[in-house]
Amino acid sequence: MRNAGLGSWPERRLRMNPASDAIWFEGAAMSHAGFAMRVRQVATALSRLGVRRGDRVSWLSSNHPSALETLYACGQLGAIWVPVNARLTAPEASYVLEHSGATVLFHGPDQADLAAALRGQVSGVRSWIAVEPGQDDSLPYEGLLAEADPKQRDEPVSLDDPCLIMYTSGTTGRPKGAVLTHGNMTWNATNQILGFDFAANERTLALAPLFHIGGLNGTVNPALLRGGCVVMVRRFDPAAMLEVIERQRVTSFFAVPTMLDAMARDPSFPTRDLSALRSIGAAGAPVPLPTLRTWLGRGVVMQQAYGMTEAAPGCTVLDSADAERKIGSVGKPVFFTDLRVVRPDGSEAAAGEVGEVIVSGPNIMPGYWNDTERTAEVLTEDGWYHTGDAGSLDAEGYLYIRDRYKDMIISGGENVYPAEVESALLELPGVIEAAVIGVPDETWGEVGLALLVMAAGAAADPGAIQSGLRERLAGFKVPRRIQFVADLPKTATGKVRKPELRARYSPAKETPA
Repeated sequence: MRNAGLGSWPERRLRMNPASDAIWFEGAAMSHAGFAMRVRQVATALSRLGVRRGDRVSWLSSNHPSALETLYACGQLGAIWVPVNARLTAPEASYVLEHSGATVLFHGPDQADLAAALRGQVSGVRSWIAVEPGQDDSLPYEGLLAEADPKQRDEPVSLDDPCLIMYTSGTTGRPKGAVLTHGNMTWNATNQILGFDFAANERTLALAPLFHIGGLNGTVNPALLRGGCVVMVRRFDPAAMLEVIERQRVTSFFAVPTMLDAMARDPSFPTRDLSALRSIGAAGAPVPLPTLRTWLGRGVVMQQAYGMTEAAPGCTVLDSADAERKIGSVGKPVFFTDLRVVRPDGSEAAAGEVGEVIVSGPNIMPGYWNDTERTAEVLTEDGWYHTGDAGSLDAEGYLYIRDRYKDMIISGGENVYPAEVESALLELPGVIEAAVIGVPDETWGEVGLALLVMAAGAAADPGAIQSGLRERLAGFKVPRRIQFVADLPKTATGKVRKPELRARYSPAKETPA
């Protein structure tokens, strides 16, 4: 079988102009022809280093073109790409490398010290490669490419073959390596292209980390497949992002709500030329209503989505037309993905009834790397992935995520879903960020604790917060305790670290690893 996987994408011609931009990075543009050439060179270099079909190749860096070059090169060899979260500690990164069995590690300049520490902890990695010069004594990336013949390869790769292993951040215990096949990647890209209506002249901004699935597959890979350009930045900075969007005529991007809020609050936002920006995909948390209205007011199509690493990641999308009418919803399933909400016995939950969200489709992973036990816990024989998320469908089929089942608070016999309370908190004046956790209580078993970050000058008044919530929520859902904090701990993609908050404020709630 000819290469049907990701490695063949740079060679395809979907009305693609080989001379058009494929990647823009720090003032330099690379054409699609140039990108395809470098992918072939990386594949040759990896082959010379002994990488063969099925071998794992890891990448550890902030955003850099080498991410896409190594990913696609692995596809041409039938090898498996393993992105490593650049914010991990040495023991955490060591686990990912050891568990995946990676034999090659590419690392960026900011990760040189981490890579040096890993050399003494990881036995399986035999080739260490610095993607930029002057980092350490690792092999030089550009030097390897300069000596590599850019011959075209046609290693047989099917849609069922593994493309990458992406490790999910574990809330308890070790992280899990979600295996995404070439088919998972292709079908997700198809869903995204259809949902975002990508054009051949798309210019999508890669501002979210490429070692996370939203940053990689939200708009980046789909735009490349369509023949567009990835405008890449190393890391997120609100003012710098707005300047890049304006100067590079960015048409789309994926971001988490905290990023959107930070850009909307930047002093330059009202005067920036955003006329080329057509659509934004947002996921990871509800978009606060004021932030949503700010971007909608600039004429941008806002598509709020729900997804996960195991789904590569797209599951649902809420279009701009429904953004305010269905506030709090994550929309309906994307084109080639099915979704249900079920009771514990597997039967369909009624409209408005909370149950577990399960999804199925060609974008769903086949399982976790070398972990049959945890794979069996979430994947049924008929292909349905059990997300562990509590949600409900309304009468029109729109999905509302209530929370993770493990995050549910049981207060006086009533189930309280923190995500619902957090959405209501973000509607209150002055509340910038909100996190709700359960804390022990002698009377009610446990009650909600709301941790709030307030805008500068906003009154920190717990009574006013609770009064505002009572106008929006049933009384038992209103947190009994309110605490104001300077900031909330977050992951690289902007998600609040609930386990860290529970360990700090409610140790009794934290489940042991």
